[in-house]
Amino acid sequence: MLTRKESKDLSFHFGSELRLDKLSEKRQQIIRPVLESPREFVLLNVRDMAHRLATAPATIVRIVRGLGFENYKSFQHYLHELSVTSSTILDSMQPAGKTPQTPKYLKGSRKQLQENLDFVMDRVDLNQILNIAVRIHEAEHILLLGGDMASVLVEYMEYHLTIAGLPVIAAVNPGRASHLVRSMGENDLVIGISFRRGLRMTIEGLQKARENGAYCIGITDSVLSPVARFSNEFVIVPTNSLSFAASYVAPIATIDLITAGVGNLRRKQVVDRLKDADQEQKHGYRWYQAES
Repeated sequence: MLTRKESKDLSFHFGSELRLDKLSEKRQQIIRPVLESPREFVLLNVRDMAHRLATAPATIVRIVRGLGFENYKSFQHYLHELSVTSSTILDSMQPAGKTPQTPKYLKGSRKQLQENLDFVMDRVDLNQILNIAVRIHEAEHILLLGGDMASVLVEYMEYHLTIAGLPVIAAVNPGRASHLVRSMGENDLVIGISFRRGLRMTIEGLQKARENGAYCIGITDSVLSPVARFSNEFVIVPTNSLSFAASYVAPIATIDLITAGVGNLRRKQVVDRLKDADQEQKHGYRWYQAES
């Protein structure tokens, strides 16, 4: 797990794009393959990376320090985060050798799902979750931003906050998002959900809303994500998967924690609303009724 200082340092490097211009042209050429394909280098120690790049370990260390990193370990952390944000669907499907048999593959997938949930259990800060719940509870208006696959997370969160009687609205397409963020300002809250490189509508929505004075919260999978860059605060959750699609078990678990916090803060309002819903759930036309 990254320390607060390491997270801050990595966010700075993302914002400054590493300032490659500080390096000589020759050293830029040496390190460029690493930055363009971080997944291929992230696990290498300094000697192996130097061998791969046909240079000396001391040169790699000088390059790393020239980029602003304190040491090679910090640079490895950066490469790990960069590999997350730059990964594609195809990357998760690339086998590390012979394709495993289906039962073994599914066991590996189940293990990955458990690791994603363990991250939420061990690393998501409950104090931060509570503070987010308080902001949701007190906001005049709440806008949820997220498109493509993340739209299901936005709709899931919107549904629960609507049950709690909150003034929430969701935007899952660019046109709607661009119109809604214009009306967000002070006392309003915007929550943007996007992973890897970040969807343009979500990133630009957060950026515009923050410029307008709204408080912006991001849910993403890396400190190098532009979601983190343009949010007042953000929650990191993994979406690692062995399949062709990202895994959303960790983001959903995090949203469940947030809505649980909101529900506890608004317990009286929620109970009052659910008294009406209770009758509809018992006798409403939406529900299947077995003939007696």
